[in-house]
Amino acid sequence: MNSLFRTRTTSFIRPQPIFRRFQSTATDALRRSYLYVPASTDRMLDKSLTNNSDMLIYDLEDSVPPSRHDKESARQRLATFLSTTSKDKLPHPNRVAVRVNDLSTPFFQGDIAELLRLPAISTVILPKIHSAQDLHHVSRALSFAREGTSEPLRIVASIESARAAWNLGEISGWQSEYGSERGGQLDSLLFASEDYCADTSVIRTTSRQELLFVRSQIVVAAKAHRLGAIDMVCINYKDIDYLKDECEDGRKLGFTGKQAIHPTQVDIIQSTFVPTAKDILRAAKILHQMDISHSNQKGAFGLDMEGGGREMIDAPMLKQAESTIRLAKAAGLDIPDVSSQ
Repeated sequence: MNSLFRTRTTSFIRPQPIFRRFQSTATDALRRSYLYVPASTDRMLDKSLTNNSDMLIYDLEDSVPPSRHDKESARQRLATFLSTTSKDKLPHPNRVAVRVNDLSTPFFQGDIAELLRLPAISTVILPKIHSAQDLHHVSRALSFAREGTSEPLRIVASIESARAAWNLGEISGWQSEYGSERGGQLDSLLFASEDYCADTSVIRTTSRQELLFVRSQIVVAAKAHRLGAIDMVCINYKDIDYLKDECEDGRKLGFTGKQAIHPTQVDIIQSTFVPTAKDILRAAKILHQMDISHSNQKGAFGLDMEGGGREMIDAPMLKQAESTIRLAKAAGLDIPDVSSQ
C-alpha cells in the first residue's frame, strides 16, 4: 500500500490557493430553475419580466390549447413580446428558452422559423425526443432558420417515453451534422415525468421510488457527455415542504436543476441546488489541507469529522470539493477562510 501511495504522489503538482483557483467566468452562470411561462396570455409574459428564475421557458406546447388558432396566436404573441419589449427590460438571452411544439405536429416548423432566429432566445426545449434521429430532424430545421447566425443555440432534449429512456446513450451523444452554430448544440437532458408515466403506465407516488431508475439513467447519460440534467416538475406546487424534499432528492441524484410550474417554486429550487454552508466549509477545508499535503509530497490526509473520527481524503474527494467551491462561487456564496483553522 505504501509503495502504491508513493507512486501516485510522484506526479502531483501543487494547485493554486482556493481563492485564485476559482475565478468566476461568463460560462459559470447557474441554471438551477427552469420556470415555464405560458405564451397564451400577455399578462403571463409581462409578469415574467420581474421573475428571478435562472431560466425562463416561454411555452408554446402543453400550456397552450391544441387548436391551430391558439397555437399560432401564442407563437405570434411571443414573437411580438420578444421583439418589441425594450432590451433593458427583457431577461438576458442566456436566461431565455422557448419550448416549441414537437416535430410531429403541424406547428413545429412555424415555431422554429419564426422564433429561433430571434437574438433574445438562447435555448430551445424540444419535447418528445425519442431518438438521435429526432434531433437530426430538428437540427435540419434549425440549420435553415438560423442561417447566418453565429451564436450556437442550446438544445435541451425532453425525455418523455420508454423509447427515449432506451435510447439515452445515442441521444446524449448526439452532435449536429450542420455544426453547433447552425444546427444547435445539445446542452441538457430534461425529464418530463408525467409524459413518461403516461407512456409507461408507471404510477407516480409521493415516494418517487418508481421513478428512481429512469431519473438515475438520465443523470448518468447526461454526466457521461458533460450535459446538464434537469429534474422533473413538482406537481404539488403549494406544498413547499414536499418541494424542498423533492429538490434535495434530485440534487443527491446528481441533477443540476429542476423545472418549475409556478413562480413560488423558484426560490426553493434555487436555494436547494447549491451547496449548503456545511458543504462549502468541508470543501474549503479539503482544498486547504490538500494544498498542504501536496506541498509535503503527500496525496492524502485525514480530515476530522463532526462527532468524532477522521475521514481519509484523496484525489476523488478533492474533485468533489473543487466542484462544490466552483458552484458556490458561481452562486455568489461566501467561502470561509480556513487557513487559520
